[in-house]
Amino acid sequence: MTNLYSACYNCSVMKKYSRLVWDNALNMVIMSVLTGLFAGVVVTFYNILMSIGEGKAADLYILLLDNPAFIPLLFVGLAAGALVIGTLVRFVPMIRGSGIPQIEGAARGVVRFKWYITLTSMFAASLACVFMGYPAGAEGPSLEIGGCCGSVTGTLLKRNQMVKRLQIASGASAGLAVAFNAPITGIVFALEEAFRSFSPQVFICAAISVVTAVVTRNAIRLPILGEGSVGFAFAGFVYPEIGFGGSDLVFFLWVALAAVIVSLAGVGFYYLVFASKKLFKKIKFFKGAGKYMIPFVLAGAFGLITLYSTGGGHSFIDALSTGGGAHAMELTEVFGIGLIASLIVIVVVRFITAVMTMGCGVPCGVFIPMLAIGAGLGAVMSLLFQMGGMDAKYSDYLIIICMAAFFTCIVKAPITGIVMVFELTGQFQNFLPAMLGIAIGYIVGMLFKTEAIYEKNLEQYIADEKLYEKVKKVRLELKIMANSKADGSAVRKIVWPTNGLVVGIIKEDGSATVADGETVLRAGEVIIFECETDDEKELSEYMYSIVGKQDL
Repeated sequence: MTNLYSACYNCSVMKKYSRLVWDNALNMVIMSVLTGLFAGVVVTFYNILMSIGEGKAADLYILLLDNPAFIPLLFVGLAAGALVIGTLVRFVPMIRGSGIPQIEGAARGVVRFKWYITLTSMFAASLACVFMGYPAGAEGPSLEIGGCCGSVTGTLLKRNQMVKRLQIASGASAGLAVAFNAPITGIVFALEEAFRSFSPQVFICAAISVVTAVVTRNAIRLPILGEGSVGFAFAGFVYPEIGFGGSDLVFFLWVALAAVIVSLAGVGFYYLVFASKKLFKKIKFFKGAGKYMIPFVLAGAFGLITLYSTGGGHSFIDALSTGGGAHAMELTEVFGIGLIASLIVIVVVRFITAVMTMGCGVPCGVFIPMLAIGAGLGAVMSLLFQMGGMDAKYSDYLIIICMAAFFTCIVKAPITGIVMVFELTGQFQNFLPAMLGIAIGYIVGMLFKTEAIYEKNLEQYIADEKLYEKVKKVRLELKIMANSKADGSAVRKIVWPTNGLVVGIIKEDGSATVADGETVLRAGEVIIFECETDDEKELSEYMYSIVGKQDL
């Protein structure tokens, strides 16, 4: 009779546990769908407006070149617009720069923000930059706007901090996926960059949001623009089949040489960004907003030199294709000085404006501008290498590899770099040359002791905003309750609070042990958790959602 009672009890417990797991999973799915829908709608319209802005800005510069008497008005307008944007950034620091570091910090729980202020401010400020002809990308702001959409879902549905963080990361991934029309890149970003965790929870939430957002994007763009699935892709580029004999093996040597050169340029870019940050901090004119006049006026001057210096860089990258060596690059030469010299001029002016954008903190994306610099350097290498005997059929592929190597050296996200490049090109073969270039980019960065640039910017943002002044170290001893999220889960599979660590476990028999990522937690055990936080109550509620509400 006792055994029968015990069996019935265990069965009821298992049913209750299964129901709790199912309800929690269903709630996360619904929230992730809502995040994807919201991000899909907002970011899609944002990118449509960005495309319109790039076109209008190009028309304006063409008009000014035809009517040079009005050029002084351009610089007056740029200076005035820069002051307005600089003032907005001073009051809303969350939109400083691309917004990627800040939203990564929010996804990890170290940065707090009001979604409605950040979303509207970044939307307006970055659009204004593009309409003024500034070389701004849409990808960084799209990511931050998507993260704000995730925050909307978590806030309006009154979810705890853990769920909000998951939705912020999911929304950010959805925003990036919509901007690129690259869903896999968006998902990988959530795992490698936003959370820096390969938790199943993060993967599932990000995947659902990304798929929903991309479907929403295509559903909106089809009736408005007459196209659905087409996004930013290198449609004109052609990639040869790479084998292991003859000229193919020689191509690996060309890739290695080009990757080293491009990566050294990436190292220079990294250190110049932080050098420019120090210089811009010293400019106090108009309460600091005056410093924004420098990159805007300089970008205006560059725009008069070549239209390829305006916009995010999509048109510039597209102009570099040769169709696998079947035709010449469709690049308009600068002042008729020759193709290679024109490429060098465009790369240099884009390099300078991208450095100043990150150094000053102009609220716009540098994701695509960085890729454009890498692609331009790759084009220069391709033309020079062809003089040295490289087959022209490899030209397009070398450009893409250099783009990926430059990105990886600076951002330190090799997996995202590989996936992004191959997803955007639509080519999922010939991985070896690309992996070689990306590996060299990563290694060169390590040799010169560069850090992930977004991570470094996040650290500086936290220091500038003095976010750690109220932070204190808290030590919690919490019992794992039956049927909680922690019960039966490995330590590495749980999304713990940022800056926290399970430092020990006390077994039911009173013995203590040190946990590692593979340690499986069991009901009845007590975990010792240490964490730095500015809100002990919020931390406790977060931990209760993991280990279960404690017995009184």
